[in-house]
Amino acid sequence: MTANLEIDLAAIAANWRFLDASHPGETAAVLKADGYGLGAARMAPVLAAAGCRTFLTAHLDEAIALRPLLPHAAIAVLNGLYPHAAADFRAHGVLPVLGSLHDIALWRAQARAEGQALPAWLHLETGMHRLGLAEAEIDQLCADSSQLAGLRVDLVMTHLLAAEFPADAANARQRALFHALAARFPGARTSLANSSGMFLGPAFQSDLARPGAALYGVNPTPGRANPMRNVVRLLAPILQIHEIPAGEGVGYGWLWRAERPSRIATIGVGYADGYHRILTNQGHAIFDGTPIPLVGRVSMDLTTFDVTGVPAASPGDMLCLLGPLHGVDALAAEAGTNGYEILTSLGRRYQRHYTGA
Repeated sequence: MTANLEIDLAAIAANWRFLDASHPGETAAVLKADGYGLGAARMAPVLAAAGCRTFLTAHLDEAIALRPLLPHAAIAVLNGLYPHAAADFRAHGVLPVLGSLHDIALWRAQARAEGQALPAWLHLETGMHRLGLAEAEIDQLCADSSQLAGLRVDLVMTHLLAAEFPADAANARQRALFHALAARFPGARTSLANSSGMFLGPAFQSDLARPGAALYGVNPTPGRANPMRNVVRLLAPILQIHEIPAGEGVGYGWLWRAERPSRIATIGVGYADGYHRILTNQGHAIFDGTPIPLVGRVSMDLTTFDVTGVPAASPGDMLCLLGPLHGVDALAAEAGTNGYEILTSLGRRYQRHYTGA
C-alpha cells in the first residue's frame, strides 16, 4: 500500500489571487525546485489561468521545461546567465536575471551577435551577499554606459534576507539601499518583495512581487495565523499494528520504550520519502482528528506511531502526516527546519493526486 500525496491546485490558484489582490503591482509566481516539490508542470497552467503572467525558476532547464506550458508568459531565471548559455536562453524565450558584470558581458555579446537590443533584468545586491551586483559594480555600470550597450534594463530586483521577521532592521536597510540603487536605472520596473515581504506593508510594494512558498501554503508570517490556504495532504496507510508490553522498544536501537502495554502502527514512509530522520520520537500524525505521536527511529522506508489511545485504528486505515490539522509549518517545527525544506523533500514514491484543476 502506497502513501498518497494530495495537492490542491484550486488552493494554489486561490493563494495567488489573494496575494495579487493585496499588491498594487504585478504578482509573479516562483516555480523553482519543481514548484517547491509539488509539480511545476501541473501548477503552471493553473496559475496562468488564474491570471499570472510572469514566472521565475532557479535554473534554465526548469524554465525550458515550462516554456511549452506557458507559451505567452514571461519566464526569468533567478540564478543568472551561465557561460555559453545565452543562445539557449534566447532560443526558448527565457530571460536571465543578470547578477554580475560577467553576466552582463555575456548578455551584451549575445545582443551584439543578434544585432538588436535585448531586455535585461538586473539583480542588485543589498545585503544577502549571494547573488547580485554590488554597489561598486553598479558604480562602474553607471560610469561607463558602454557596459550596457545593446541592453534595455527593464527591471531591477533584490532579495530580502529577513522578511519573515518584520522588526528586523535589515528590512528597512535593504529597502532604502534598493531604492537608492534602483533610481540609477530610470524607467526600469522594480521587484522587491518575496512571499514574506508582501506582508511588510506598503513601503515594500514594488512593480513586481515574487511569491513562492506562500503559494504552496507555507506561512509567510511566522508567529501569526497563516493567511494562506492549505495545499497539501499526505496520507499513509497503516501496514501493521504490533501490541508490545511495557518495557519493550520500537525500531533501531530501541530509542523509544513503552511505559505501558502499547499498540504500535507502522507506515511505509521514511526518510527516503522526505520524512526526515530527525523527526525520531518527536513527530506527529493525525488519526480521525487525534494527534498520534511518532515513536522510535524514522528509518528509510518505515515509521512507527503509538496508536494506543485510538483503539479504532486498524491496518489499512490512513494516518495524516500533512494536512489542515498538521500543516507543513507544524511538521517543519518538529523537524527543526522550515516549510520550504519539507515541501522540496517530498519523495517520488508517493501516489500523487491533483485536485481542484
